[in-house]
Parts: sequence; C-alpha cells; structure tokens
Amino acid sequence: MGIKFGEAEGKAKKGAEQLAFKDGENTVRLFGDVLPRYIYWVKGKNNKDVPMECLSFDREKEKFTNVEKDWVREYFPELKCGWAYAMHGIQDGKVVVVNLKKKLFEQIKDAAADLGDPTDLESGWDVVFKRTKTGSLAFNVEYTLQVLRCKPRALSAAELALVEAAKPIDEVIPRLTSDEQHEFLKKSVLASSEELPAEVGNSEPIEDVSDIPY
Repeated sequence: MGIKFGEAEGKAKKGAEQLAFKDGENTVRLFGDVLPRYIYWVKGKNNKDVPMECLSFDREKEKFTNVEKDWVREYFPELKCGWAYAMHGIQDGKVVVVNLKKKLFEQIKDAAADLGDPTDLESGWDVVFKRTKTGSLAFNVEYTLQVLRCKPRALSAAELALVEAAKPIDEVIPRLTSDEQHEFLKKSVLASSEELPAEVGNSEPIEDVSDIPY
C-alpha cells in the first residue's frame, strides 16, 4: 500500500496517464498516498527498456529487507535499481501518475515544513516547478521548486470528484509477486516478446541515479 506524504522518508500501470514533464514551468496538485519503490531498467530481447520493480525493497517499510526473491538480481546481477517513488496528481483537469524526481521531492518536503502538507484537500498547495535541460543526455535535467508560486488553495468541486474517483496508487501501479516477476522475465525479457503486460507498471527512465543502495 502507499504511505501518507508526511510519512515518506524519501530515501504506473501501463495505460495510466503520466504527468508530462515539460521544459519550463510545470504545475501539478498532488493527492493521496506516496508509493515508495525502486525499479530496474531491464533490456528485453525486443530491445525495449522494461521497468521492473525491485522486490528486495519493501514499499511499506521504505527499506531493503531482501525478504522476497528478486529474480532480476538473479539473472542480471550487474544491474542497479534506482529511486522511483510515485503518486497521484491533477494536471490540466485530469488525474495523472506522477513519477517523482528525487531532488524535486526533497524540495517539496522541505517546503512542506513551512507550507504544510501539499496533499491536503483543503489547505494543500499546487506544486509549481521549473524543468531545465542542462546537457544533451537524458539525465541532464534540473528541477527547481518555485516556492513563492506554491500557494495554498482548497480543491474545487470538480477536483474533489476526481480525487474521489481515483483508485489507490498501489492498485494503479501494482507490485508483482516473486513468481510473477520470474514468469515475466522468462517470457518477455529472456525470450523474445513484442508485448509487455499491463501489470509490469509504467514509468519513465530514471534521470537521477544518485541514490543507488549498493
């Protein structure tokens, strides 16, 4: 299950709409629980980068417990997983999955000490941030929270209806069991496959790889 925003220490299903991070200013209203997770990017036989959740990481405890068998480690011991927390947001009148950026998330948590919980339906605030490209590579991107633009406001009736209708984030981005992960790897990564099953989850390539737990 997900955890409350204030409880996340900070150390999507295929088909779910994603927050569009564009260059320049972005605005999103976060709501609901934070889904802590780490993911690997596995190169499949179809040459697609496949996001696979690290089963060594416990979502609820926010720590690496190594309780579950993680078959990605078994088959690809050289791969490192990366921070990939996610939660719901409202962008342009639609519910989207927000694949949080670690440094931006840390800025949001710092701002929350003064502004309060951004996910509160009455006193929360829109997250306004700038995305700046700093180089030619995919991870050459900087995210800067525009704290003075993050004004508290109550959600509108239409937005409250969106929140009410949204499924829990851990249902939108389900976690595979060890057996399901193993079966998927054998079928769609270790063997040729054109289609990725919806339950694998959906994200975008991790731009911040500075928080690798090994």
